Amino acid sequence: MDFQAGILRDGSPMESLEKQLICPICLEMFSKPVVILPCQHNLCRKCANDVFQAANPYWQSRGSMISGGRFRCPSCRHEVLLDRHGVYGLQRNLLVENIIDIYKQECSSRPLKKGEHPMCKEHEDERINIYCVTCEVPTCSMCKVFGAHKDCEVAPLQTVFQGQKTELNNCISMLVAGNDRIQTIISQLEDSCRSTEENSEAAKRELCARFDALAALLEEKKSELLQRIAREQGDKTGFVQGLICQYKEQLEKSSRLVETAIQAMEETGGAAFLMRGDVGDTAVLSLSRIVEASKGGRLEKIEQGYESMDAFSVSLDHLAEAVCALDFNPAEEDEEYFDGEEEEVEQ
Repeated sequence: MDFQAGILRDGSPMESLEKQLICPICLEMFSKPVVILPCQHNLCRKCANDVFQAANPYWQSRGSMISGGRFRCPSCRHEVLLDRHGVYGLQRNLLVENIIDIYKQECSSRPLKKGEHPMCKEHEDERINIYCVTCEVPTCSMCKVFGAHKDCEVAPLQTVFQGQKTELNNCISMLVAGNDRIQTIISQLEDSCRSTEENSEAAKRELCARFDALAALLEEKKSELLQRIAREQGDKTGFVQGLICQYKEQLEKSSRLVETAIQAMEETGGAAFLMRGDVGDTAVLSLSRIVEASKGGRLEKIEQGYESMDAFSVSLDHLAEAVCALDFNPAEEDEEYFDGEEEEVEQ
């Protein structure tokens, strides 16, 4: 705390010093000030204890075995960690206490000047020293005896002052504690947001890996089925190509026999016709071969529908329905946890 810098900035050194000695909680001069480490700001011990108790409602006393707590400095919002002694474990600022004592002695030794204390507007020579409870305004004794407040209920000004300051102090403590709770909830929500993003990325990676594995499995199955179709195609086309070769050989032999038969038909003489034939063959033998060939060959034939590949058709309707039905399975535990977080935020 730089008292000298504050004194040099203001015209009145005592006014500047008084501003430096005001507690940010009760707005009064420090009473048994303590040092809040490590930010070095000062608080009244009672104010610090009120803020600490509000932020740690389950902390009982400095003699309990419960470990310490934490609260935030009202001046800079720095988080202060305390041991099991609580506020009583903080170091007292003896320098500030000595300065306050000197300041009070200096103020008590100075004569009061007219105008330093509020004066009554109705009675200019009377100081405002009582409080009208009925009208809720400060006034002077003459107004109570002879003036507008003679029939009103009054109370000592200092008593009302201390009561309202105490109430204001309690409200400030509650607001500070409420701000700490809100800050805690904000931190939890920010952590939840980060965790949600990280978990979402992990879920995306897992989903992509599962679909990639499924696609790889389908591709492998497709290759296997294509190979089976190719093998069946090779077997059938090979068999048909073999039949084609056999029928071509038969056609070639049949064509030669036709030529032989036509040449035989050109013979006009009976003896020559009957004696005609290939080397070593008789005409009768050649005729029998032609007759046998004219009756048709005995080669193997393919059945009707032999070229059909309908047996290799695959129905993927059930797989398509299963893929369309794919969805996430919401966990009931996650829903209950989310509902619990909403209740905590509302509280």
